Order: sequence, then C-alpha cells, then structure tokens
Amino acid sequence: MFDHQLNHIAAHCTKLTAILTISCAFLAAAPSFDQAPVFESGKDGYTMYRIPGIVVTKKGTILAYAEARKKSARDWGFIDIVLKRSTDGGRTWSQPMYPAKVEGPLTQNPVNAANKIAEPGDITYNNPMLIADPKSGVVHFLFCIEYMRAFYMRSTDDGVTFSKPVEITRSFEAFRKNLDWKVLALGPGHGIMLRNGRLLIPVWIALGTGTNAHGDAQASVIYSDDRGATWKAGDIAVPNTPEFDSPGETAAVELADGRVMLNTRNGGKANRRAINISPNGATNWSKPYFDNALYEPRCMASLVRLSTKKTGGRNRILFSNPYNLDRADGKAEPGSSRDRKNVSVLLSYDEGQTWAVRKTVEPSWSGYSDLAVANDGTVLLLYERGDPNDTRFRPASLTLARFNLEWLTDGKDALKR
Repeated sequence: MFDHQLNHIAAHCTKLTAILTISCAFLAAAPSFDQAPVFESGKDGYTMYRIPGIVVTKKGTILAYAEARKKSARDWGFIDIVLKRSTDGGRTWSQPMYPAKVEGPLTQNPVNAANKIAEPGDITYNNPMLIADPKSGVVHFLFCIEYMRAFYMRSTDDGVTFSKPVEITRSFEAFRKNLDWKVLALGPGHGIMLRNGRLLIPVWIALGTGTNAHGDAQASVIYSDDRGATWKAGDIAVPNTPEFDSPGETAAVELADGRVMLNTRNGGKANRRAINISPNGATNWSKPYFDNALYEPRCMASLVRLSTKKTGGRNRILFSNPYNLDRADGKAEPGSSRDRKNVSVLLSYDEGQTWAVRKTVEPSWSGYSDLAVANDGTVLLLYERGDPNDTRFRPASLTLARFNLEWLTDGKDALKR
C-alpha cells in the first residue's frame, strides 16, 4: 500500500515536472524586446559618442565600445576610445574605461593638418574593433590614431585590462601597390575569428580627398594566423570604380561552408550594399555585386551569425543598418546620401542570398549600428539613436537593444537548443 502511494506520488510529480518544464519553455519563447542607453551625449565630459561596437566574450561578458568625441560630432578632433563592460547581459554597465592610450608625442595626419579639419594639437583615436575568441577567451582589440596608424592589444581577463598597444601600421604597406593611401581605417564594428582560428578585420584605405578626407577609398581586410602576433594585408576586395564609388566601411561574416562574405558601404548610384565572397577571408575575392534587398543610405552596417544548423537548428545571419532611401529635403538622387533613420534588423536563412525577415528597431533618427549575440542567444544591437523631435540626425545616445528571435520573427521562429 505504501509503495503504491509512493509510486502514485512519483507519477504525479513527474507529470507536474513535465507541465512546469513545458510552461517554462513556453515562457522562455515569448517575444522579448527592451532597450536602454549605454553612452549618452553630454555625459562624462564628452559632447557625443559615435561609431558603436559590441562583442560577447567566452564567459558571457558584453563589451560595448565607441568613439568618445570631446568637442564636436566631427570624425576628426579630440577623440578618445571608450569601453564599458556588462556581466549581467547588458542590464547594468561598468564605469567607462579608456584603454587605448599610446605613449609618446602624437602628430596629426598631414591631410588633417593641411585641410585644418581639426583644431591644432587635437588627436583623433578612431575606429576601435574587437574580436572575442570563443575558444581561448582572449579579447583582441585594434584601433587607429589619426586615420594613419593602427595598433593592436589584447585582454586575457575578460576585458578588465589590456596589454600595451603594439603598432601594426606596417601591415597596411602592402596596400600601396594598389593605392598610395593617406588614410586608413578599421571596420568599424567588430571583427571575426574563423573556425580555423584566423582573425579577420575588415579595413579601408583612402587617398584622403574630400571635405572629410575619406574620399577615394577601397575596401579590404587584414588578418592574423598567429593569434594576433602579426597581421597581414589581404587582397583588395572592393576597388574604387564608378559603379561602386569609394567603397569603405565593411562588415564580415563566415559562411556555413567556411567562405567569408563582405558587406560594404559605397557611394554607387544603385544605393545598395556591395557584396563579395572569398574562399579564405583574405584573397581571391569574387567580383562585387549589389544586393538589391539591402538598402544603402551611405552609412555603416553590421553582420553577425546568429546560428548554424548545429548550434540553433538552422543557418541564420543577421544584418542591420538604417533601412531608408528617402530624404526629407526631397533630393534623393542616385548615389546621394539618404536620411539616417529606421535602423532595422534583417534575417537570412540561406547565408545571405535572400533576406526573409526585416523588422524596425528604431523608426526615427538612427545611424551606425553593430550586432552581437549573447551566449543565451539574445540578439544585441548597439546603435546610434537620435532625438525623434530633432530636425536632423544627431546621436543623442548609443543605445543597446536586446531582443530574441521570437520578437524578430513575430513568434514564427525560435532557436533550437
């Protein structure tokens, strides 16, 4: 009798556990979205924060980083690189850190000085890019100074401290056979580590023409096969042609078959993103083409892999940018810049050949953005958010949006765990 009662209780508990498990799974799959500022203009002594980047470490720490612009919103001037850490999924953040500091006297880029773009003596730290190694836990950190020098450092304690910067500008000298560049830059956004261990950073080089000295650019990559000890230049991926017109800021993603796809900003009259693919992420790039599904308002964009068939049931790649081709002034001519608003996230199930889902994150003023994926599958989007009451785009904050696949797909898709 007693045994029968125990068996009855055990069976009841088993059913209850199953019900609770199903209920918890159902709750976990509910669409989820929230957002909050990480860097706010006018705070901590800086006029504006721009050029966001975000990565997630092996341990799950989120590292958000950007350019902290002291005096103005311009790309040249008194600019530092700032970083914050979150160990609770992006709910709270550390105090700002400024890890990119190079000792010794620093000089302005000659194109900066000659065109008097910035005030004399103001030094520009620009275009930070991080790679979080999912295997070793090492965080690789690259940045530029005055769009003419590049540096590398690393962290072995989850981004708490970083090694002394080592200059790697010499890696860019190989590009001179294609272009006698006066300006160099990384990404921006985040770099990637391929499955074979190669570290890959999209870059662009330019002659330094135009009012901002970023004109006549070409897009490529630098890469390291020795865990960041040395860096080499890849082949030019997107040259400067009338069709693609000064291709620059570039995002990269490793495809399921091991190839690498680049997605590049350009000033072409098609106003579409430029795409090309390499078998190894460094050389033998395919001829670039326009993806008609991806609008090009002439702004930074981001790519990240959300899952593979092995890790999430399906291959999924995400893309973000200001998905807009309109101008409030009515001057939307082919190749012209468009209003920076309507930052959206797109989802591809076929490795970027088509984009099945598009959802707006910020319908109002919004610009540069960078994507990452938390260890629990939450999508992280750090983006420049403007004041909706403003008459033009000026980043009021770098805001972190956190959402799941269920929110992005209106409950039609979920990661298989």
